Amino acid sequence: MEMWYSSGILRNGVLFAMRIPAILQTYAEELTKKTQKTFPALAPLAARCYLNTIETTVKECPNGDYFVITGDIPAMWLRDSSAQLRPYAPFCKDSEEMREIFRGAIRRHAFYVALDPYSNAFNEAANDKRFSRDETDFDSPYIWERKYETDSLCASVFLVGDYYDVTGDPSVLTPDTLNMLHKVIDTFTVEQDHESRSSYFFRRKNCPETDTLPLDGKGNPVAVTGMTWSGFRPSDDRCVYNYLIPANMMAVVAMKKAEKLLSLAGDAAYAEKARTLGREIDEGIRKYGIVETKEFGKIWAYETDGLGHYVFMDDANSPSLLSAPYIGYCEKDDPIYQNTRRFILSKSNPWYFEGSAAKGIGSPHTGKDKIWHISLIMQILTSTDEEEKQTCLKYLAATHAGTGYMHESFNKDDPADFTRSWFAWANALFAQMLGTL
Repeated sequence: MEMWYSSGILRNGVLFAMRIPAILQTYAEELTKKTQKTFPALAPLAARCYLNTIETTVKECPNGDYFVITGDIPAMWLRDSSAQLRPYAPFCKDSEEMREIFRGAIRRHAFYVALDPYSNAFNEAANDKRFSRDETDFDSPYIWERKYETDSLCASVFLVGDYYDVTGDPSVLTPDTLNMLHKVIDTFTVEQDHESRSSYFFRRKNCPETDTLPLDGKGNPVAVTGMTWSGFRPSDDRCVYNYLIPANMMAVVAMKKAEKLLSLAGDAAYAEKARTLGREIDEGIRKYGIVETKEFGKIWAYETDGLGHYVFMDDANSPSLLSAPYIGYCEKDDPIYQNTRRFILSKSNPWYFEGSAAKGIGSPHTGKDKIWHISLIMQILTSTDEEEKQTCLKYLAATHAGTGYMHESFNKDDPADFTRSWFAWANALFAQMLGTL
């Protein structure tokens, strides 16, 4: 749905102002010129993908908060909105307009996490719009979907960290922001012992099995490992074994960011909780998440239950195993990362596909033979091999199907067969990657 107004554009029932901060417009033009030199075939996509988030998904609310939809779905995902804004963070240093947008988005995250840390996506207003009427232990008309995903809460911490690292602005450490950090820490702590301490359950009727949790909505059995439990993956598909290693990696980094922010705010007690929690999660990853394989050596599993069961794969959505250096968990040359990378970029990963159009990682969420642009971009961002980067850039140039934008997924043999023509996260990550070339 798209209707034009004098003050903006109505997309999916949400009105967006078309104002683009001048500092972003200037950078978009510079990015186009830079890309023209580094990889000319992608230059026409540079500005339009970079500006896609601010131009089509960011809305100022009546109270001054900023609401950020994911694109073709009129809801605000904690994960997606944080990732969509991330390429703009550097400009908060010199632009009050950008600082206002980030502070408003942070306030909105703080409001949502305080309302319900178990929800992954929210409405702008208490309008009771939702993806599905599900059975769970809490409800609110603000909730679009209540799939508990560890990485969603990490994303809220990352958003504050991205802003503060650039600006050093202490005004963002409001009581509401600190309460959000407390909620994240408390929730992760409860979910270290999901079966004994958590009241969360999630049941959806008449749906694919990947959209609901087994065992009456509580998920499969797990041991206590130090890691924190997640009901669903970043794809919004359910976990098979609920210690999702990439999400726990992101939680380790998020706790370091939270410790720093809480210390700056003088909240020593919760800063210590963040430090301890991060250490426990990391120890859990190292004890339960690393497996010796014959072909690849020691690698990270994608999921485990701490009871000896594993899922060996990678999913295109970030956080992924591929994204571990990008999210700050390890260095690109980390030996276990390199072993894991060889595994997930091979046919041993059941969600790695090779076709006539491209080779790359897909997702159970979009099914067989569909490669994701996000995974190709992440491959570039985490690679130390220039030839590998150039190959992936060629894939990106050849698979946007003439639209000039990134998509969610495309068929490995037919780029015209794609999902989600308006997926702002993919566009934002693509533009961020171009800036690193």
